[in-house]
Amino acid sequence: MGKLNKTDREWQRELSPDEFRITRQKGTEPAFTGKYWNTKQAGTYLCRCCGTELFSSETKYDSGSGWPSFYRPVNNSVIEEHQDSSHGMVRTEIVCHHCGAHLGHVFEDGPQPTGLRYCVNSASLELKTQEKNDEETYP
Repeated sequence: MGKLNKTDREWQRELSPDEFRITRQKGTEPAFTGKYWNTKQAGTYLCRCCGTELFSSETKYDSGSGWPSFYRPVNNSVIEEHQDSSHGMVRTEIVCHHCGAHLGHVFEDGPQPTGLRYCVNSASLELKTQEKNDEETYP
């Protein structure tokens, strides 16, 4: 699958103002406010912009940070990492490989088996649950 390229105008038509600010302009939602920060539902977390499967609920954990946190993506090819030196800090930004959506950052303070914490904005995600699949399959 090739890279998805859309103009800002196209993204603005598809996303809410907050989703656009976070995913396309590298914004951050306030801690403890996003839709999925405390969600315990089983399922797969997709990129809000392009639908790529990014994280499994099986790797989600409570980091205490106020954002959805995962210790690994579904596979390493779905996430790209870039150095982020904004706001007087040096961090590792994570973006969706397919569409370039800003997801959040990855830190080296997570649990085993990886020791990583993928700290992700809820606005960058959409949770696909088995219940949703059942509803779509049986209208």
